[in-house]
Amino acid sequence: MLLILSSQNVIQYLQAIGLCSLEDGNSDLSDVPGSSKKNFNLLVNLGNNRQLLVKQEHRQKNEGNLHEFFNEWLFHQLLRQFPVLGNIAAIASLVVHYDEENSILVRNYLSEYLQLGNFYQHNHSFPTEIATAIGTTIAGLHRATFQRREYRDFMATAPEGQYRYNFYNPAQGIESLTPEIFGAVPKEALQFYTFYQRYESLESAIADLACEWKPCCLTHNDLKLNNILLHSRWDKLDNCLVRLIDWEACAWGDPAFDLGTLIASYLRIWLSSLVVDSMLELEESLQLALIPIEAIQPSLLALIGAYLNAFPAILEHRPDFIERVIQFAGLALIHQIQETIQYQQHFDNTDMCALQIAENLLTMPEKSVQTVFGVTASEIIEPMAKQHQLTQPQKAQKLVRLYYEKTRLRGC
Repeated sequence: MLLILSSQNVIQYLQAIGLCSLEDGNSDLSDVPGSSKKNFNLLVNLGNNRQLLVKQEHRQKNEGNLHEFFNEWLFHQLLRQFPVLGNIAAIASLVVHYDEENSILVRNYLSEYLQLGNFYQHNHSFPTEIATAIGTTIAGLHRATFQRREYRDFMATAPEGQYRYNFYNPAQGIESLTPEIFGAVPKEALQFYTFYQRYESLESAIADLACEWKPCCLTHNDLKLNNILLHSRWDKLDNCLVRLIDWEACAWGDPAFDLGTLIASYLRIWLSSLVVDSMLELEESLQLALIPIEAIQPSLLALIGAYLNAFPAILEHRPDFIERVIQFAGLALIHQIQETIQYQQHFDNTDMCALQIAENLLTMPEKSVQTVFGVTASEIIEPMAKQHQLTQPQKAQKLVRLYYEKTRLRGC
């Protein structure tokens, strides 16, 4: 019988599995700051300044995927199985217990760290030192596992009684509309679906991303700002400034997806500050943003620069890597809007502006590179190519596509 955790029985559960004892004295329970309501999350404060984060999946809400925590547990088993990946362990929080039968995960709570999204929200500043640390950290994850078959095979392990035939391709568009959509979303959100279906170039760009998706390393797959922790004394430390949490979606994947998802979170700060009015054109709204893109661009440029400097081989593997990152950023914005509609039943003019920006990122990635980073792709790559003696990528000839394969339009 499934054990349902609550604040009344979580201490008894921890005692039963040996993570807590009577000697720990009175334990203090509290909600996790900034946590979502997707799962049961409880912060347990024990003696000797020990803190544990206890998480349990709400199975009735996740009927399609009952083993999200398995991926996080598998990731930590990978680190144990291959000690050479010890540097990656230093950027993640330690999982101390996994209960597959009851979908419970327990990990150490990093009390000296705070969510990066909250840091940006409270300080309204974007230090390039933090972005550089993030870029170097993510590159370390991708570089250490790049094209290593033994790690790929290990991550292909499936939960007991299941099979994993292939890895999930995150480059997915919007599903075909059905009559049920009119009763499932607010009326104003229908603009989102109307806009999406109006542009065949948008659908074909997402389809191309899906068909060109080539998993080559271990990826986090949910790199939003609140899944990155910043040390509270980051400005006084030389290392371990950031850690990555919530590895539930990690798998063998495309590194450009990780970078694109993260850049989309930065862009969302800018887009959420727009002054939106029905009388204003998109360009006017962008110029009136309370947090202009120019305030974020130095961090975005530091992020991609640090990543490429730490992992230059990715440019040999994918000469169009920066453009793919931009396209995945556009796709991530679309997914964020879709989740807002689905879970918060909300869609407004700010979301419509974000959708228009996402369309530009997906269909015009070369031009959009300068919008995001403030410089062209060649200006980003040239210093890396000289320093690491890389071959400068040749621009592909622009050909006009005569037709689109309709069977590809909604992902693979």
